[in-house]
Amino acid sequence: MTDRTWGWLAAVIDVVLIVVFALIGRSSHGETNSIGALWTTAYPFLAGWAIAYVTSGAWARPLKTWPTGVVAWILTVFVGMAIRVATGQGVVDGNPLPISFLIVATVVLGIFLLGWRLVARGVLRAVAARRSTSAPALGDPTKGDPAADPSNSPGVTPGT
Repeated sequence: MTDRTWGWLAAVIDVVLIVVFALIGRSSHGETNSIGALWTTAYPFLAGWAIAYVTSGAWARPLKTWPTGVVAWILTVFVGMAIRVATGQGVVDGNPLPISFLIVATVVLGIFLLGWRLVARGVLRAVAARRSTSAPALGDPTKGDPAADPSNSPGVTPGT
């Protein structure tokens, strides 16, 4: 995949995970999950993510944990919380920003926005390592070819 493809794919994955976060939160509180209600919950965090995506240059290095993933995570939470407080969302007993929600949002969005990048990078490294060990070296078309070196063939004992 090209960097450009990864950039778009990373954006889609991030947005989907932020919407899933909002959906889980609404469901855990027994709130309706209409499109409008889901949007109201998700848009503050999506706005924070959009600012992070632009300011971190995420499209150029979408799988990097630092700075891309960390900046996306921190700004998603920070801006999301600021917009929620400014618009009066999530007020509990007069508290515009319950610490429990701040902790949950920070942890879950951290796992979501950093976690998939770590998994993707691990998988890509494993695939690259597998390809490099199984592919013949450049300029050595006979490497691993039993016809060129029969002693490397299964069942053949060298010197017989």
